[in-house]
Amino acid sequence: MNDSTTPTDEGVRSNSVEAVVAVLLLGVGLVTVYESWRLGARWTDDGPGAGYFPFYIGLVICFASAGILAQALRARAASSDIFVDGPSLKRVLQVLLPAVLYVAAIHFVGIYVASAAYIALFMVLLGKYPWFKSVAVGVVMSVVFFLMFEVWFKVPLFMGELDPTRFIGY
Repeated sequence: MNDSTTPTDEGVRSNSVEAVVAVLLLGVGLVTVYESWRLGARWTDDGPGAGYFPFYIGLVICFASAGILAQALRARAASSDIFVDGPSLKRVLQVLLPAVLYVAAIHFVGIYVASAAYIALFMVLLGKYPWFKSVAVGVVMSVVFFLMFEVWFKVPLFMGELDPTRFIGY
């Protein structure tokens, strides 16, 4: 019997996730060290160079991530902790992938149109609301935010490369 509280043997192991994150952080640390050295990580006549402090912070990141990587690789055989199982990963991806598409859509159609579509699609696909209510809520929310930022606060938000709102004069 397998319910939500019973651990399973299927899924991504914690030490695998730790190893991947450690490698990514090691890359960040190495880039920081390299760029800091290129900027000038030495002590100059008038004090520390532009890259002095970032260089040492990059070194700390490198050493810490190398330690985490070694620890994760050593624990690979001994550890059976599951970081995320299949159903949980599916729920996370149901939110993450539309959010990534939303951010990409902002570049083309702007924040207002992308937000209206994002809200409506989320309500239909995850909330199981009727499409006409979802579209109405998405459009009303985007119009409210448009009025609030563009008209009342006079703070223009990104309209997108295609600028679908240009027909109203903004």
